[in-house]
Amino acid sequence: MSSEILVNITPMETRVALVENGVLQEVAVERARRRGIVGNIYKGKVVRVLPGMQAAFVDIGLAKAGFLHADDIMPPAGVERSATGDRSGSGSDKPGNATPDIRQLVREGQMIVVQVLKDPISTKGARLTSRLSVSSRYVVYMPDVNHVGVSQRIETEEERERLRNALSSALEQLFGAESSAKQGYILRTAAEGACSDEIRSDVQFLHRLWQLIQDKISTVRELSCIYEDLPLSLRALRDMLRPDVEKVRVDSREVYAQMVSFAELINPDMVPLLEHYPGERPLFYLYNIEDEINRALERTVQLKSGGYLVIDQTEAMTTVDVNTGAFVGHINLEETIFKTNLEAVTAIARQLRLRNLGGIIIIDFIDMGEAEHRRQILRTLEKALERDRAKTGITTVSELGLVEMTRKRTSESLGQILCEACPVCEGRGRLKSPETVCYDIMREILRESRAFECEKILVLASQVVIDRLLDEDSPNVADLEEFIGRPIQFRVETLYFQEQYDIIPV
Repeated sequence: MSSEILVNITPMETRVALVENGVLQEVAVERARRRGIVGNIYKGKVVRVLPGMQAAFVDIGLAKAGFLHADDIMPPAGVERSATGDRSGSGSDKPGNATPDIRQLVREGQMIVVQVLKDPISTKGARLTSRLSVSSRYVVYMPDVNHVGVSQRIETEEERERLRNALSSALEQLFGAESSAKQGYILRTAAEGACSDEIRSDVQFLHRLWQLIQDKISTVRELSCIYEDLPLSLRALRDMLRPDVEKVRVDSREVYAQMVSFAELINPDMVPLLEHYPGERPLFYLYNIEDEINRALERTVQLKSGGYLVIDQTEAMTTVDVNTGAFVGHINLEETIFKTNLEAVTAIARQLRLRNLGGIIIIDFIDMGEAEHRRQILRTLEKALERDRAKTGITTVSELGLVEMTRKRTSESLGQILCEACPVCEGRGRLKSPETVCYDIMREILRESRAFECEKILVLASQVVIDRLLDEDSPNVADLEEFIGRPIQFRVETLYFQEQYDIIPV
């Protein structure tokens, strides 16, 4: 599989697209006025401690306080972990398997150094941790954790063991045999195939970076940002560049120079892949990325066979509904359903990456009668998600025929970044019909006529509502006038939307 990374730079925003075999698979957007803050380290202030939630809210200088759970706090010296249990259930990088009471860990008014795990999303503040880490191309360094791990995406045990040995050798060469005690490292997926010299260079860079961060932490006294993660253009080189990437094209000469300098620092082998695109035609138009982004904002996704997906993102979860649509098949119903579901799997995996959908995801495949077909759909879904950089988890098909899965969410989805809720329907996606609004108006007229002494009633509403009141509902209006004993006048307000109206006693 051949891949390319496209980097589009404007003064307002940076956009990065990952194209695999000519098809857009991922797109990331970072706006100058609203940069993502995942990975940033802040000195913050605890503003509220909630024992009932085993959590605290920390002011880090943003509009909303960040959320810090007890599981994500490094216990201070002398505080033992209790037997309350580990809420996260993973414990891979956390000593022990239980958490002290939140009141033993932090207090209101305390200054604390935290790192952002998840961007603020919707009404929620940022998710924070005091277990700090810094990342490079191949290694994640966790100075306060005694743990060495290898990315689960590196599957062969021989390669995992080779990387552990390479890291151990690098640490011994750099710091001596005992220097790595109580320090943690994770070898990232990109480390697969990396030589010991490259890993040693990464470790050395991370230790220098951590020393700079420590120096700043010790000198800063007020709320402030201690460390800011790389801009999107450089993060793309660090996180998205895989062995199958053939080119990284960027349409800004200045950013191209920055990316070359960064590549020379972390991995000189990246430099030949970088290419400045000077063409007059915009880079994203050249690859048809703009149309793909617009399609990714639509609710319906058409499948080649004639079937389609319906994707709905809500506060609690994202639902994906699979439909056969115009596809009628050629053999029998079961085979038609299976082929539609099989085609939908690949499209769903791509849409999750493209739209950056996270959290709980419920997929409603068309009901399949054969157990083997259900197993094949699950295996194909797992296979399709292997190239997804976000961590995913899939359950079996439920009793209702639904597939429940999760996808790690660290930032807003594409739709949340590029769109806002409709001010008319307030995100419901529906409006009251003109008929319903007319009946609401007539009930309100009856109430107003009883509450106020007046000579007549004036109704202000949208054109479509007034038209209905004067046409289909005119007999009802005449009966209402006779009942209240006053005339009713209507006036169109062109700026009113369909549900908006005013009743004015005159």
